[in-house]
Amino acid sequence: MSPYVTSRGKARRRAVDILFEADAKQASVTEIMELRLAQTEQSINPLTRRIVLGVAEHRDEIDELLSTYSRGWTLDRMPNVDRAVLRVGAWEVLYGDPENVPEAVAVKEATDIARELSTDESPSFVNGLLSRLQSLKPSIVGPTP
Repeated sequence: MSPYVTSRGKARRRAVDILFEADAKQASVTEIMELRLAQTEQSINPLTRRIVLGVAEHRDEIDELLSTYSRGWTLDRMPNVDRAVLRVGAWEVLYGDPENVPEAVAVKEATDIARELSTDESPSFVNGLLSRLQSLKPSIVGPTP
């Protein structure tokens, strides 16, 4: 991880880790968070918790959108880490707080996480798919107030 990662970036990365683990173990995100809390004295950052629970709340919609707008990849064929990164990025773009994190920043951060954790092709794939969701946001969730 870059030494210049913000606390928001760390929270986002931890959210990806929790989502990745839940997906790999076919467990709920709340189970994984409870397990992590039981195994360590550290707490889970409130932003990490907000992102993870937000993704869990909107997961069906997010997965449907990722499946619909992904070119050449079904959700099942995507690497687990890419799915986790895309779910976090999609939640931030579509349902997060644009006052605190502009959509373009959410896309860039997700792309950076994919660059760090996944394959050489993943950053451009993540960037393209999240940028597409960003451009379609008004028709997906309505205009931003």
